[in-house]
Amino acid sequence: MHKKPRWIEYALLLLLATLWGSSYLFIKLALESVPAITLIAARVMLACLFLGVVMRWQQVSLPRDTQMWRLLFLQSLLNATGAWLLLTWGQQYIDSGLAGVLNSTSPLFVVLITVFISRHEAVTPLKILGVVIGFTGVVFIIGLGALEELGQQVLAQLAAVGGAMLYACAAINGKKFKGHPPVVTATGTLLCAAAVLVPASLIIDKPWQLTPTSSSVMSVVALALFSTAGAFLLYFRLLDTLGSLRVASQAYLRAAISVLLGVAILGEQLTPTITVGIACALGGVALINLTSINSGHPK
Repeated sequence: MHKKPRWIEYALLLLLATLWGSSYLFIKLALESVPAITLIAARVMLACLFLGVVMRWQQVSLPRDTQMWRLLFLQSLLNATGAWLLLTWGQQYIDSGLAGVLNSTSPLFVVLITVFISRHEAVTPLKILGVVIGFTGVVFIIGLGALEELGQQVLAQLAAVGGAMLYACAAINGKKFKGHPPVVTATGTLLCAAAVLVPASLIIDKPWQLTPTSSSVMSVVALALFSTAGAFLLYFRLLDTLGSLRVASQAYLRAAISVLLGVAILGEQLTPTITVGIACALGGVALINLTSINSGHPK
């Protein structure tokens, strides 16, 4: 469908990073009065409803074969249920800055899995350099002080790293849906996640007893529509056109964008160290994607 990536694909990659980068702000506001599991369940359910409307508009339907649903359920564990629950649990016990650094390691795992296991796309020295420079940029953006607690609360840190590893596996596994409409894959993945998360929310959080604030409700809706439904549509499209490592590289852009949003919306300061970090993150993403720009097609 896409013979070669065009500039629009890289613009969409930036948009995807923006949508997922803004999710930190939405989650922070939503958690003020909504428990974590219920927040994730509501995020998934609202996104499914929106994507259902998109499917009807595009006149496509969900798959009917069992094998496809097995693949979608696996994708939901990697891309949503498993990764989100691990990260949410881990963030209860470790500083958010350290969690942000650990969460940005998914491109590193994509490289390791690709080189030693899947070998599904070419990993050049230039791409590896980009992965290292990009991760260094994230550390500078979040702050070297975030690493001071490394080695404490080991289980929580391993949970955060495990979530990033699941994201990497999701990026690689997502290539199996090549040729399927992104809206179908996105909807199927989130429906499978909802099948696990909604019962968990009903049993653990008893959401009918909650009294969420209006700001939390609005944040959940924004998180569902933009950072979940819209982001998943872009994600599965870009896996098809750019490949798993290039799509995973948006983890570095997310860190830069979340800081820039803080500067623009919350009035936070842009320090020289953060500026260097943003430059490294952007440089790393550029190196990861450089070979496809030069060759005109993804490896």
